[in-house]
Amino acid sequence: MALVLNDRVKVTSTTTGTGAFALGAAATGFETFAQGIGNNNTTYYCIFNQGTTEFETGLGTLDGSSANLTRTAVISSSNSDSAVDFSAGTKDVFCTLPASKTMEMVLTTQGDMPYASAANTPARLALGSAGHILQVNSGGNAPEWAASSGVSSGFVIAMSIAL
Repeated sequence: MALVLNDRVKVTSTTTGTGAFALGAAATGFETFAQGIGNNNTTYYCIFNQGTTEFETGLGTLDGSSANLTRTAVISSSNSDSAVDFSAGTKDVFCTLPASKTMEMVLTTQGDMPYASAANTPARLALGSAGHILQVNSGGNAPEWAASSGVSSGFVIAMSIAL
């Protein structure tokens, strides 16, 4: 299972409720999720119920035949950013890149460094202070700046490369 993004992936659905969405035919000029994203992959999606104010954007997971999209994590919605209980009607379901997932929203100051704070979640580490070195935090899951101990000048790099 991989995170896959693709342009011009759009289908319709008449699914109601808060569960997985049964994906219909591709809109004219677009690809289906099976063609553009692929079985068992994840993607960012948007669902919009035509003629209403109901919408939802999130991270979804396709099933083994790409016929259904499970709404894995809701990012924003017309239901206070929770899963929408979609009413009857035709919904547009399409692949998108949520604004909160772009680096432009993360990197705000000169010297910022991007890193992943969780799977598919960009974050920023602000520029450190003079004389500080970059290290991994005590939880072993994020970078942080720390006062150097015994490094008088220069640049120190420690890395491990698995091939």
